[in-house]
Amino acid sequence: MHRLLVLYNEPKDPAHFRKHYVETHVPLARKLSGAKAISYSFDVKPLDAGKPPYFCVFEADFENEASLMSALGSKEGQAVAGDVSNFASGGVTMVHFAVGDALDWHRLEST
Repeated sequence: MHRLLVLYNEPKDPAHFRKHYVETHVPLARKLSGAKAISYSFDVKPLDAGKPPYFCVFEADFENEASLMSALGSKEGQAVAGDVSNFASGGVTMVHFAVGDALDWHRLEST
């Protein structure tokens, strides 16, 4: 499994971000071919009592890195990327990574 993680900083206009994100951006993201699951949240909380480090988080899971890269390079992927500047005025960080199975950690610890 391979995951795309998108971290959105606090925007200049939170109400506009939320409206555009839910009504326009997420429907675009749902069109990404090969996505096994997508999710997002505006309820980002730090473990301590501090200010949340991000306004919104998005995750999308793909079978493998090649599938993710294919989706991002597609017409739909380009539409999603092109839409970000329409609402993410606070900036955004995008990363991707292979997702390990929690059982793998248990196996490593027991050897």
